[in-house]
Amino acid sequence: MACHVGLFYCLAGPGLRLSCTGIAVYPWSFSFFITDIYMSFQPDPDTVAQYLIDSPHFFEEHAELLAKIRLSSPLLGRAVSLQERQMEVLREKIKVQDLRLADMMRNAQENDASSHKLHAWTRSLLLARNDVDLPHTLVDGLRTGFAVPQATLRLWGVAEDYSHTWFAAEASEDAKIFANGLNLPFCGSNNDFEAASWLEQDIQSVAMLPLRSSTAASATFGLLVLGSPDPQRFSADMATDFLVQIGETASAALACLLE
Repeated sequence: MACHVGLFYCLAGPGLRLSCTGIAVYPWSFSFFITDIYMSFQPDPDTVAQYLIDSPHFFEEHAELLAKIRLSSPLLGRAVSLQERQMEVLREKIKVQDLRLADMMRNAQENDASSHKLHAWTRSLLLARNDVDLPHTLVDGLRTGFAVPQATLRLWGVAEDYSHTWFAAEASEDAKIFANGLNLPFCGSNNDFEAASWLEQDIQSVAMLPLRSSTAASATFGLLVLGSPDPQRFSADMATDFLVQIGETASAALACLLE
């Protein structure tokens, strides 16, 4: 309708009175009249979107539009057809799924490798011939099997026969209280922990595993300490599932050294 009114205005000239569907249009208000008509015919984007949602057969009835519609492509940097844009979106989704699948496969392989290492370490504990050799076999197996730079442990309440061994060295009451308060293995930066001093120097991150004869905190009889010069080796946000299994296995193996 806006085009028709514009045509009449050009033919009549600016000095004449125009009439359109019974509405008098004067030159001074002509631009406002055209604007009102034009705006009244502008579709609202949300209305168009809702119409397409409510009309699933629209593109079946107007299939030629699929080839005519042009969309901007963030990948190609130019306008592409609707089909091409859909293919880009599908390729991106497939790419994201491939990355997720690769990440899941990597995690599965890492977990499988850790399971094999845990099995080999547990087997070495079962093969230890003497009880007094267990602590050394345990920490040495962690260093070699799990590539832990440093590892040690302290036990309290050991039998008299083992009271003068390296693993029964004195631990302060603060260290014992700290071990009693651990519900799960602690992982994080070395904030001058006493237990970290049991290792060699240059320890940036530590993992501390409580050793217990049962699930009760009062049953804590030692602390297994793992250390690394790498600040991210034992980060505070790392998963502790395997560390929990290591702590439980170590507790069961070392319980024979207690009074």
